This record gives sequence, structure tokens and C-alpha cells, in this order.
Amino acid sequence: MIVMKFGGTSVANSDAVTRVISTVRGRLDEKPVVVVSALSKVTDLLYKISDEAARRNRSGAMELLGQLRSRHLDLAGELMPDDPVQCGTAKEKVNEICDALTSFVDAVCAVGELSPRSKAIIISNGEYLSSNVICCAMNASGIRTNYIDARRMIVTDDNYLKGDPDMDAISSRAPGVVLGAYEYADAVITQGFVSATAEGEPTVLGRGGSDYSASLIGMAIDATRIEIWTDVDGVRTADPRRVENTKCLDKISFEEAAEMAHFGAKVLHPLTIEPAVRKNIPIYVLNSMNPEGKGTAILQSSFIEDGVKSVSCKENILVINIFSTKMINTSGFLKKVFAIFSEFKVSVDLISTSEANISVTVDATQDITGVVSALSEFADVYVDSDKSQVSVIGKNIVNLKGLLEQTFAPLRDCKIYMISQGASYVNISFVVDRDTLTDVVRQIHKYLFEVRQS
Repeated sequence: MIVMKFGGTSVANSDAVTRVISTVRGRLDEKPVVVVSALSKVTDLLYKISDEAARRNRSGAMELLGQLRSRHLDLAGELMPDDPVQCGTAKEKVNEICDALTSFVDAVCAVGELSPRSKAIIISNGEYLSSNVICCAMNASGIRTNYIDARRMIVTDDNYLKGDPDMDAISSRAPGVVLGAYEYADAVITQGFVSATAEGEPTVLGRGGSDYSASLIGMAIDATRIEIWTDVDGVRTADPRRVENTKCLDKISFEEAAEMAHFGAKVLHPLTIEPAVRKNIPIYVLNSMNPEGKGTAILQSSFIEDGVKSVSCKENILVINIFSTKMINTSGFLKKVFAIFSEFKVSVDLISTSEANISVTVDATQDITGVVSALSEFADVYVDSDKSQVSVIGKNIVNLKGLLEQTFAPLRDCKIYMISQGASYVNISFVVDRDTLTDVVRQIHKYLFEVRQS
């Protein structure tokens, strides 16, 4: 079996879905488990609906719900004009889901309070709408397709909006569910992003969680590979929206992919790699708009050559500087500091320490008020905002002679606030002013992938 995940842009409209069906048809001999996201921009729409409901703006919420319903009814009609039975089934499911969602949103508007559980229920409907319509379209095209509710397989804790998967429960449940659905079927289809607690309470995996769903299912069913279908030809040497002349990478290691995803690359969800690594399942990043392309293979490190693979970045970060003479020759100080970050659920990216100073970077979207207040009780704390993080990523880059000199050569006139090298020797990261980020990434990319390789 294989897992094929199609993101929102890959199922954006009828033309895109038609390409998806054609691509799946070419994999039927490998028993594909098809994982789909919501249609492009639909999850954003559902977030807006939840916000309107929380504000008790019923008319605004109902207008957006009308747009949601119309888009999926129109898609069903465009995909299945010659199959009234499957088209009718798809439209019936769309109306059923939208009717239930309308009643639920009505109730939230009446109460005027949006709990995390209620928000998870609202924002998960995009995947149920898309998977039902696409399932019917696949059947209409002649591919016998069975539908699976992902909540029967993907089990998490009760963090409703960013569920933490229970790997053992998923591994126990998913194989039986998938094998049962494959009876008298050529393919099965399910949803990314959505999940449930062991008791059946609805949760979601967080933004971008469809990649994670695919990897979790692949792990559970011992898939021969996991295919992540998106709108680019694979993993590139930098973000092509920011840098010209990027190159598509033929293959990278699991470790390099994880670092790229964590340090800003948008192609994969950062958590996607871990489940695949557990079973050493190759991941392929492919372009649904160019299905004949090779894409990028993500493989075990032994198959990958040493060298720099990419320049990644995070645009908006904060640098938290913690100064205290109490940490000099004192054990337990770091533990105390990071216990505070854990208490307030603030995740840290980079860490740099000296005799009396600790510097860390965090994503600027996180609320650090509690962290700063708690740290200030025993240390001087300074926060630098409007900063960006740049990471040079590759295998065994510590062994590349002159890499630091080559990386920083283009940056002689640029302020660098912090430098950190990963213990795995997979990345070197540093912090610059946010307004210089694009220029910095372009210069480093040009030097490493054009000048250095010419």
C-alpha cells in the first residue's frame, strides 16, 4: 500500500481534482490510501466563520456558510455532469454537512462563546466536504472508492486545536480500518488534519496537519512510500517566492527535511518526518500540476551525499536575552529557565549560551508575556523584535571546509545578532534584522549555489 496526500491547491477546483483522479488511477495497483485537505482557502473561510460565531455575528457567519455550500455544490456539478447518481450523492452529502454546521454555528452564535472543542468542530468541516465530493467523483470516473472517516484512525489527546497523536493507538486502529475499507474497492479516501480523542471527541492536528495525517497513516499501515502532492516540483534550495534561480533537490535525508521544515521551508509540515522515520518509509514531494515530474525523495541518511542542501528562513522571530550573574558556576539554572518556557507552552528554536547569558529565539506569533514576567524575577530580560532567522542546512556540513567563511562572506555589512550550530551538524543558523532578510537569503543562496558551484 501507498499513501497519497493532496493539499488544498491540489484540490482547488474541478480541473485540479480531475488531475488528482488521473494521478490516483495510475497508482491503483499499489492500493493507494488517498488523504485530502480542504479545498484551497476553505479552512481560512471556516476560521472566519468561527470568528463571526464567537462575535455573535449570525448574519456574517451565515453569509460565509452560504459561500462554503455553494462552492462545494458547484464543484460536484462540474466534476460529475454525466453521472446524476454520484453527483446527487455528493450534493446530498454537501447539504447534510452544511446543514449540520449551520445548526452548530447557530448554537455558538446564541451562546456567544467559542470553546476550543467547538472551534475544532467548525474548522474540520472543510476536509469532510472535500473528501465526500472527491470520493463520489472518483466513483463516477470508474474507480471504486470507499470513504473512511479519519477520526476512526487518528487518535490524539484532548488538545482540541493541536492534538498530540497517540502513535500506539493509531498503529492499532488504522490497519484494520483501511483493510476493511478496501474490500470490493480499488482505492480508499480519507481526510487530513482531522482527528479525535480515544473517547471520540473531535480534535484537529493544527495548521498544515494533513501532511502529518498522511505520515501517521503510512506508519500505521507499513506503507511502501508516502507521497505528498503539492503545487511545487519538490523541495528547493530556497523559497522561490523570495529567491531567484533556486534548484529542485533530487533527494535529501530525513534529518535535512526535518530541519528545513522546522526552520521555515513551507513544503512539509514540521512533524511529518517522525512517523515515517519510525518505519523508514520514503517520502516523495511531488507536484500535482506536473505529475510526470520526479519531485524530491526524502530517504535514509545513508543514501544522501554530504553537502549544503538549502537556505531556509523564518521571517518574524523574537530574540529573548536572559542575563544573570547567578548562572555562573551554578548547576540547575538552565533547567529553571526552560521549565518556565515549558510552563507557558512557548517553544524555542535556537539557543546560545555564555558565562552569564542565555539567548533564545521564538516565533513572534507566540505570547511570551508570562515567560518574560517569570524570568524577570531572577534575571535581566531583554527582547529584540523584528528579527529573522536564516538557516543553512545540509548533511555533515561541519566537515565542509570553509563553509562558515563562505556563508558569512556576503554579509560583511550586515548585523548578526546570534549564531547557533545544531548538534547534529545539519544546520548553521543565525539571526538578522527582519528588513534585511530577503537580501541576506538571496546573497547567501547565490554564493553557495551559484558562485561556489561555478
